Amino acid sequence: MNHWIVAPIVLPAILAPFIIMVLRYHLDLQRIFSVAGVVGLLGIALTITAQASGGDIQVYELGNWPAPFGIVMVLDRLSAMMVLLTALLALPIVLYAIASGWDDRGKHFHALFHFQLMGVCGAFLTGDAFNLFVFFEVLLIASYGLMTHGGGAVRLKAGVQYVAYNLIGSTLFLFALGTLYAVTGTLNMADMAMRVAELPADDTALLRVGAVLLLLVFCIKAAVLPLHFWLPASYANAPLPVAALFAIMTKVGAYSILRMYTLGFGPDVEATQGLVGAWLQPAALVTLAIGVVGILGAQHIARMVAFCAIASMGTLLIAISLFTETATAAALYYIYHSTLATALLFLVADLVMERQGGSIEPKAPMPQSGLISALFFVGAIALAGMPPLSGFVGKLLVLDASRDAPDANAIWAVVLIGSFVTIVGLARAGSLIFWKSHDAQHNPTPETEEEAPAQPAPEPNAGLAFTSVFGLVLGLVMLTLFAGPALTYAGKTAEQLFTPEHYISAVLGGEE
Repeated sequence: MNHWIVAPIVLPAILAPFIIMVLRYHLDLQRIFSVAGVVGLLGIALTITAQASGGDIQVYELGNWPAPFGIVMVLDRLSAMMVLLTALLALPIVLYAIASGWDDRGKHFHALFHFQLMGVCGAFLTGDAFNLFVFFEVLLIASYGLMTHGGGAVRLKAGVQYVAYNLIGSTLFLFALGTLYAVTGTLNMADMAMRVAELPADDTALLRVGAVLLLLVFCIKAAVLPLHFWLPASYANAPLPVAALFAIMTKVGAYSILRMYTLGFGPDVEATQGLVGAWLQPAALVTLAIGVVGILGAQHIARMVAFCAIASMGTLLIAISLFTETATAAALYYIYHSTLATALLFLVADLVMERQGGSIEPKAPMPQSGLISALFFVGAIALAGMPPLSGFVGKLLVLDASRDAPDANAIWAVVLIGSFVTIVGLARAGSLIFWKSHDAQHNPTPETEEEAPAQPAPEPNAGLAFTSVFGLVLGLVMLTLFAGPALTYAGKTAEQLFTPEHYISAVLGGEE
């Protein structure tokens, strides 16, 4: 078996407890080992992506127990590209957290950071629906610790709300898994797909209930309206480097929809035909609309970026809901773009808040105002989908893929109007924060606990902080310059997703 497949899970799973037990009183060593671990994860991700690029689907059987009796990890193009995205996102964020001093404002930041990476990578690589639930819970526990990092009543309240809402999702997840197991007798994704395909159409009522419950769970994770209420307060009140890492968490929900509903509950499966698209597409359109309205009306920069995350998820799920190869390829390209662009704006928001607070109103000029405003401008045009960055390419791909859809007019109208409103909202915020300043005597009162941390922040390393942010900008530029190869890989990934028999054969046939 190829042990590289399980390495993205094992590395952070070993490193996180090592940091807690051995390095807990040595911050400098924690930082060294944490950065080394993320660099190692990036090297592993590049290796498995190269292995998956040929199209072979590889299976890792834990304990040498074959599927469907044992737990399997599956490496294909989709799981490889998502693990690579996680590693590419983690490196600039951990460097920024170190440079800004956020990792020293509470306990166990680096250990929780790596537990988070373990949960994300595990969710992308698992081939078992129950272990997807397990990795979701790892995400929940680690993300709660990261959300409340640094203390403060407002942050703690947002964290409790976040956990409570996601525990509802976890309960629904267990109900869905129980229902699907009662119908199919398995929770291995490949085995479940094969058994679902064999069910007669007249005996699928319970199966459809399980599929709908599962969709609700993934929509909670992806912050789809009306299940999005946890996201604005949670992301806006979290430490913003943590919120930048959370940009990948909503993508776990989108990934799960793609994986489960092309493999076992796809549009061509008679038992669940028409079930997902009919629910998901209208919800995605409304999610995009509400997201851009939130951008326009936000009075705090962190909350505005949180609504940007919701709007980008709406665009992404519009493409996913079409369930065609072309639309899925566009969605995969857009996943990379929106994750990097959202993380970029969260880090820029943190640069602003550390210097002058987060309220969107005229203030005195801040240090490095010109550089920060330039970075905000880059992030704004990226998320709004303006040329020349990858957001423009991504939205064009989504619109092109929807040309033949029954609701093409509605999709085009919502996406284009949403892009315009996003531009207006971000331009309004940028002009108030960077260009309309009061006298230097103006000293705004912090609006939230995040702007007045419970512990004083150490002197930040501004050079490393800006280098980290520019790393995300470089990622967007590279995604634009190499849009052709990126889209080619996305197209091959979509083709692999829509031929699920290869996945099923690899997992159940014992191919390695």
